Amino acid sequence: MAKKIIEKDKVVPAGREKMVMARETEEDQILNISLRPSRLSDFVGQKSLVENLKVSLEAAKKRKEPMEHTLLSGPPGLGKTSLAHIIAHEMGTKITATSGPAIQRAGDLVGVLTNLEDGDVLFIDEIHRLSKTVEEYIYPAMENFEIDVIMDKGAYARTYKFNLKRFTLIGATTRAGLLTAPLRSRFGIFHHLDFYEIEDLVKIITRSAGILNIPIEKSATEEIARRSRGSPRVANRLVRRVRDWAQVKKDGKITLEATEEALKSHGIDKMGLDNVDRKVISIMHESFNGGPVGIESIAATLNEEPDTIVDIVEPFLLKAGFLKRTPRGRELTRLAYEHMGFKKQNAELF
Repeated sequence: MAKKIIEKDKVVPAGREKMVMARETEEDQILNISLRPSRLSDFVGQKSLVENLKVSLEAAKKRKEPMEHTLLSGPPGLGKTSLAHIIAHEMGTKITATSGPAIQRAGDLVGVLTNLEDGDVLFIDEIHRLSKTVEEYIYPAMENFEIDVIMDKGAYARTYKFNLKRFTLIGATTRAGLLTAPLRSRFGIFHHLDFYEIEDLVKIITRSAGILNIPIEKSATEEIARRSRGSPRVANRLVRRVRDWAQVKKDGKITLEATEEALKSHGIDKMGLDNVDRKVISIMHESFNGGPVGIESIAATLNEEPDTIVDIVEPFLLKAGFLKRTPRGRELTRLAYEHMGFKKQNAELF
């Protein structure tokens, strides 16, 4: 059965339009669709998650039922959207994709739900950003596959019940803690995606380079993987930017030398930190003596939104060991000082 993909506009935080940003630009979406695996057997990394997902898919097929509602959580760019499309492909059904901020009214949700056929997949990205009103309508749809809509107002108000086809809701979130308990409890399957290991990123980069017909050396592949922040999305973006450099400045082949020159020109250092990451660390060092400091104070000093720092900058800094959370706020680690070449005034914190 052919796939139907409906993409709604996503909200992109201001001030984060850069190469390692977690939100996809329109160009990235078009390119990444061609690079995304269509089958679970082609999905690289997340071994435990993939094995459990295989079992769930096979069980649903044997029972000839739609797959249970699934919640995918984890930092941006790790494959939540790809897995949603893979699930639909493996089940042989259509997928309708949207995002939490795009569904502003209950009527929008009703329109989407009533157009779903048996077994179809409804994918809602950033599901934690659904409005409270819309979320209330989702509960009966998930549990009983029906939805009650109130028409008119006051004395003329009437309730109409719409029976829905049995569908699978797949929700993706970068902030699982912001999901309300009633919504979270209605999902039958939970999976968390973690940052990728370098060997998995090497496989992804090699596969993407083959699809894009880019000649690339193994040493260059490994270097790009080390600087990809543990994210396939970032890895694919870096491959394309290094390809541009190699085609303009070199002979078209991605070598280690071309990779290092290209990434240096874009401000990506050996650890994968970009200019914004280093700016966050510098602000914490210069303005707050390394912390502890609240995320609102950091965001205000950078003239950024707190959500941008929490969703995009902070996860990798925590994973890489440059940042730690304490009850009093965020604090720089010894590794951050060593990497940036800063001198710590207060050595007691070490």
